[in-house]
Amino acid sequence: MTLREILRDIPCLVFEGDAGVEIQGLAYSSKSVEPGFLFAALKGEKSDGLAFIGEAEARGAVAVLSEWPRPQGCRLAWVRAEDAREALALAAAAFYGQPSLRMKTFGITGTKGKTTVTYILEEIVKAAGGRPAVIGTIEYRLPGERLRATHTTPEAPDLQRLLARMVAGGATHAIMEVSSHALEQKRVWGVSFDIAVFTNLSGEHLDYHRSMDAYFEAKKKLFFLDHKRSASVVNIDDPWGQKLIQDLPLRTITFGMSPAAIVRAEKFCLTDNGLEVVIFYPGGRLSVASRLVGKHNVYNILAAAGAALALGIPAEAVAQGIAWQRGVPGRFQTVPNPFGFRTVVDYAHTDNALVNLLETTRELKPRRIILVFGAGGNRDRAKRERMGEVAARLADWTILTSDNPRSEDPLTIIADIEKGFRQAGSSAYEVEPDRKEAIRKALTQARQGDHLLVAGKGHEDTQVFRDRTIAFSDVETIASLIEELKKR
Repeated sequence: MTLREILRDIPCLVFEGDAGVEIQGLAYSSKSVEPGFLFAALKGEKSDGLAFIGEAEARGAVAVLSEWPRPQGCRLAWVRAEDAREALALAAAAFYGQPSLRMKTFGITGTKGKTTVTYILEEIVKAAGGRPAVIGTIEYRLPGERLRATHTTPEAPDLQRLLARMVAGGATHAIMEVSSHALEQKRVWGVSFDIAVFTNLSGEHLDYHRSMDAYFEAKKKLFFLDHKRSASVVNIDDPWGQKLIQDLPLRTITFGMSPAAIVRAEKFCLTDNGLEVVIFYPGGRLSVASRLVGKHNVYNILAAAGAALALGIPAEAVAQGIAWQRGVPGRFQTVPNPFGFRTVVDYAHTDNALVNLLETTRELKPRRIILVFGAGGNRDRAKRERMGEVAARLADWTILTSDNPRSEDPLTIIADIEKGFRQAGSSAYEVEPDRKEAIRKALTQARQGDHLLVAGKGHEDTQVFRDRTIAFSDVETIASLIEELKKR
């Protein structure tokens, strides 16, 4: 494809050079450039892409996309755009042949529930006879292959390449988690969504977005892209969802428990096997059974059902897909043991997520709740104290430990969490910075009828420290320690 063809729909301030040059690929890192590539010299948090033009040229780049003027002496074709990230996303969509136009495409955004909604939708599409593909936090699932997820929503060239591979593999539906970072950085510009879903909004990533209003404005962008959208699907019970509904220009399908919701749970009950929900929608009522646990998963089921119904998927396939979904890795994932207590791994890493996890567990009537958790380093510090307060209020005993401390001192992070216990007037906790040892202590303290919750990392299989990254899975660690206990 020529540079001229790639740039056809991209607003350029200035173009210099040969527009007929053939482009063999796109790169936003100079280290990924190959002969014939267009290199996007983007503004970064720590460095500017202009500093890497020489390396990109040496590796074979034939053109540069940038917000800066072409430097004196540069011989490469030069595309100057007002917004280089937006231009890169549109260029990537053009280069890969607009793959999202050749599938039905769901975009799911919000703070909690995105991953679970994609897993439910995947099964619903299968039940309807489609071939779904998924891009999200845990992994990328394409027809016939699974890929490790590098980002919840990849950078634009990587995203469009994945979408093109989905089309080539015969996918009929693309189901995507869309992160606030991706929206702020315009990675999904050039993706045409049929359905856009808003799950909820609560405090997270405020180290990046700085305020809840800014966080909301980032999420809101999904609903104002140039979509082929059938509908927006929005949680009407969430205050930020209500705010979004007021601003939306197109048809909105609301979901929730509220009588005003278009798709709503008329009733639900928690069972030994999960959930039973009666869903009211404009076409009638749908009784569904799910292996998922907790009230928050009723909302995830409603979000997926609303999105599927809005796309015209038959209600029977919706019910069948919900029943087929057997659980999500690292989301209230039970690790079996022979000792009569329940052991659960969950990704809860915010105060609101901890509330959901602990309240859901309390509904199961445990003898005691033992909680193991920490907080990530180099992330929103304000939530740590709130997480401590939640644990003090809703767990019976807590072991504070490390999550991914990154460049921070693990004990400093734990001290921030302890402030929440002091605020709540609770001393029902102990500190063990070594996560494996913390889990070992919790397992030895647990008794028949207790529920042991290990929160924060969920599906993750590494632990990140200042000077190293080690292999670490909560699920595998628990399973290994249980085997040790069985031998005693």
